[in-house]
Amino acid sequence: NITIYGKTGTGKTAAAKFAREQLIEAARDKPVTLSVEYVRCTDFNTEYQVLTYLCQKLGREVPNRGWTKGEIVNAFRDVLKRNVFGRNRILIVILDEVDILLEKDGDGLLYTLTRTDNIAILSISNYLNFKQFIKPRVASSLMDKEIVFPPYDAEQLADILNERSELAFYENTLEDSVIPLCSAMAAKEEGDARYALDLLESAGDIAIDKGSEKVLGQYVREAKDVIEYNKVKDVIVTLPTQQQRVLAAILRLTQEGEEITSGKLFEAYKEISKGDAVTYRRIFDFVNELEMLGIISTNTVSKGRAKGRTNIISLQIDTDLLEENLYSVL
Repeated sequence: NITIYGKTGTGKTAAAKFAREQLIEAARDKPVTLSVEYVRCTDFNTEYQVLTYLCQKLGREVPNRGWTKGEIVNAFRDVLKRNVFGRNRILIVILDEVDILLEKDGDGLLYTLTRTDNIAILSISNYLNFKQFIKPRVASSLMDKEIVFPPYDAEQLADILNERSELAFYENTLEDSVIPLCSAMAAKEEGDARYALDLLESAGDIAIDKGSEKVLGQYVREAKDVIEYNKVKDVIVTLPTQQQRVLAAILRLTQEGEEITSGKLFEAYKEISKGDAVTYRRIFDFVNELEMLGIISTNTVSKGRAKGRTNIISLQIDTDLLEENLYSVL
């Protein structure tokens, strides 16, 4: 079993899929039937969903809901026990973003897979601490080799973009500064190759929209603004209503020039919620989640012995951009 760690855009999924093709090719001349199944845990985030998907991929029709856990586990193991044309079956399961499944559903899937013969697990996660969701007995059965994918540097990103640009653009349509700019910007974003490719693609789209025969360096800078705008918009419109209200309260206090303490935030939030407010304690959960998304930051400061310590909350994104997107969904 193998676990791959690394930040977004460091090639974890691409490497796993490349390895899958190599493994399938290597097994063609071996006396086994090898299946390598890729599971995106954002789409299948419970043990039942994953086992149902694997059964169906291996040729066993099972219902998407309605069976007990024991029934779906038995069906899955029964499929693996069957020989295919007299050859043993080996299954490799790639669990991409496994931390999402573990956080939602616990380690039941890993328990089942590690206790089923002829299975290897390749887990992929953005987070080094995802194993906090795995019980010791399951972790000891997993016995995985851990591989860390470091972020790409600017030179590596440039190599990736040069290769892709030859496929995407006509010759001599990129200004010399375009790829170095995309690479440098993406290197600052923790070496995210996906971000570098998005920049290049968006810059190309801007060139088309402007009727330009070349992609210019200035279009990369414009592309950065477009991507940041869309990213914030996507985050805001998908937030639960109560979190949107908390964010609206922070925006209002920021625009009024207020120092945003937890108490002031709660009062502003209650005004916006108009009787449909959650508890003061729940507000802290929302604030922590918004901070994890990079929308706000918090700083604990001392107000002296009499008043103790308090959290000061600050916006980390442009207020105009936030207002435009926030009030379109409230």
